[in-house]
Amino acid sequence: MIARIYLLEVQYLAHSLATKWLGWDEPIPEFDTRPPHKLESCIETPFQTYAKKDLYPAFERKAAAIFYLMIKNHPFQNGNKRIAVTTLFCFLDKNSKWLSVGPQELYNMAIWVASSPAITKDQTIEAIEVFLKKYMVDA
Repeated sequence: MIARIYLLEVQYLAHSLATKWLGWDEPIPEFDTRPPHKLESCIETPFQTYAKKDLYPAFERKAAAIFYLMIKNHPFQNGNKRIAVTTLFCFLDKNSKWLSVGPQELYNMAIWVASSPAITKDQTIEAIEVFLKKYMVDA
């Protein structure tokens, strides 16, 4: 069974971690300044079903979708890529997984996702899934 990531976990873990450790020269705004419902959609969409079938059936696909949606849907005024990275790590940790990847390569992936055309959403999520499978290890 795949453990989900919830709104309060994003708020108290991912957002806090990103704010504390990844603030750099571009501060991340307070959590409650985000537009309503965008973040909820980003973390709930990968768990949607249709006709009792998961739209994102594999764990890696769900993780890739969370990462993609948090970057592309801009649920925060600033820091979306940084919060997407910390949310991804929280989701992986909840499922006893981790990424054995260097920070530059993970940064490059986040930048690539951010610059990807929306029309290539499915292909981009597939590429993220391949990336995750390559670097994912048991925690």
